[in-house]
Amino acid sequence: MQGAAGVPDPQDVVVATLGDRRVASPLKLSPISGDGIGNFVPDSARVRYQIETPVENAALEDVWLEKAGPRQQLFFDPAQVRAAIVTCGGLCPGLNNVVRAIFLELFHNYGVRDVLGIRFGYQGLNPAVGHPPVQLTPDFVSDIHTRGGTVLGSSRGGQPADVVVDFLVAERINCLFCIGGDGTQRGAHAIAEEVGRRGLAISVIGIPKTIDNDLMYATRTFGFATALEVASEVIDCAHAEARGVPAGIGLVKLMGRGAGYIAAAAAVASQDVNFVVIPETPLVLDGENGLLAALEHRLRERDHAVVVVAEGAGQDLFAGEPHEHDASGNVRLHDVGLFVRDRIKAHFAAAGMAVSLKYIDPSYVIRSVRANSADAVLCSQLGRRAVHAAMAGKTDMMVGHWNNVFIHAPIPLVVSQPRRVDLEGELWQSVMSSTGQPRWS
Repeated sequence: MQGAAGVPDPQDVVVATLGDRRVASPLKLSPISGDGIGNFVPDSARVRYQIETPVENAALEDVWLEKAGPRQQLFFDPAQVRAAIVTCGGLCPGLNNVVRAIFLELFHNYGVRDVLGIRFGYQGLNPAVGHPPVQLTPDFVSDIHTRGGTVLGSSRGGQPADVVVDFLVAERINCLFCIGGDGTQRGAHAIAEEVGRRGLAISVIGIPKTIDNDLMYATRTFGFATALEVASEVIDCAHAEARGVPAGIGLVKLMGRGAGYIAAAAAVASQDVNFVVIPETPLVLDGENGLLAALEHRLRERDHAVVVVAEGAGQDLFAGEPHEHDASGNVRLHDVGLFVRDRIKAHFAAAGMAVSLKYIDPSYVIRSVRANSADAVLCSQLGRRAVHAAMAGKTDMMVGHWNNVFIHAPIPLVVSQPRRVDLEGELWQSVMSSTGQPRWS
C-alpha cells in the first residue's frame, strides 16, 4: 500500500465505482467556474498527497487523490434510492451532526425520501440481533445536532458481511453510510467486498469518526476539536488544583489509544502543562532522566506541576499481565493513569516529601458532549460530501480531509496504516518547547 517515504502507490488511491453515471444531478450547481454559481466537481479533479517535499525530490511524480464533491452526473436515480445511516464504536462529539447532514442532503437537495437510521451500530444490520431500523424524517433530525451522543445508538464489533448484505438486499437499501473509526471502516470494506462478490449495485461510504484523530487521509476527524477544547479546560482545572496547595500535582489522563494528538494538542493549547506522555514516546519513570526525577525537580523548584498522560502510553510497562479484548478486537488498555498516580505517590513517600496529587480522568465527559462550532462545520462538510460520493456511485471509500481539501480515499488504503504523532513534527516539537520536559530515554 505504501511506496517510497510512505507515499501510497498510485494504483492504491483509485476509488471504486458501481458503473456509468447516466442520471443528471438535481443540484442547482454549475460546471463552469466564474459564473457566480457553486460548481460541480469533475471526476478528474485531484489533490496532491504531499504539498511539502525536498527540492531534490521535486521532479518525482506525485500521487494524486480524488477530490470530493458533487458530480454533475449520478449513478443513482434519487427516486430509486433507499439509504441507511449507521453509527459505530465509542461516542464522539458530532455523531448526530453527521447523521443530520447526511439526511438533509439526501432529503432536501437530492429528493431522496426513504432514509433509515440503523440502531446500535452494525448490530442493527443483523436482524437476528433484534434492533429494527427507524425511519428518518425532517422532524426526527430537526434538533439532534444540539445533543451529544448518537440518537441511533452505537455498539462495538462487526457482524457477518453475508448477513449484512442479505439485510441490505431484503430492505432494498442501495446506499449505506458507515460513521466510525478504523474498525468501522474495516467492517464497511468487508460489506463492500461482499456486495462486489454478488455483483450488486450498493454503495458503501465511510465517514471518519475517531476522537483520537488517528485515521489516515483525515487530517482532522470530527470530534477532535471539541475534545481538544474540553480537555484544555480540564487541564486548566488541574493547574488550578496544583497551584492551590503546597507541592501540588495535577495528573490528567486523556484519550489516545495509539496516537497522542489530544494530549499533545491540549498541552500546547493550555501552556500550563509540564510533562506529556503519549503512546508514540516511551514512558520512562525511573532514572535521572525519568519522569519521577524530573517531577521531583519541578516541585522543588516551582512547588506545583501538571502531568498529562494519554491512555495508550506506557502499555509496555504491563508486560506479562493478561490482556482482554473488546467486541471490536481492540486490546483493553491497562489503566496507565492509575499506574502513574500510584508510582508518583510511592516515589515521593520514599523521598520523604509530602505532595498533594489530584487525579482527573475526564474521558467519558469529553466524548459525550455536543460538538463545538468547529466540529459542527466539519460534520456538515463530511456528511454532505459522503452523500455526493454515494449518489455518484462511489463505493468502498471514505470521505477525508487532506491538505485542507476534501478527498475520496479507498478504505483499504485508509486502514492500511495508523496515523500517529510525528515526534520530529511541529506538534510534538511545540509540546517539547512549551513544557521543557526531557526527552524520555
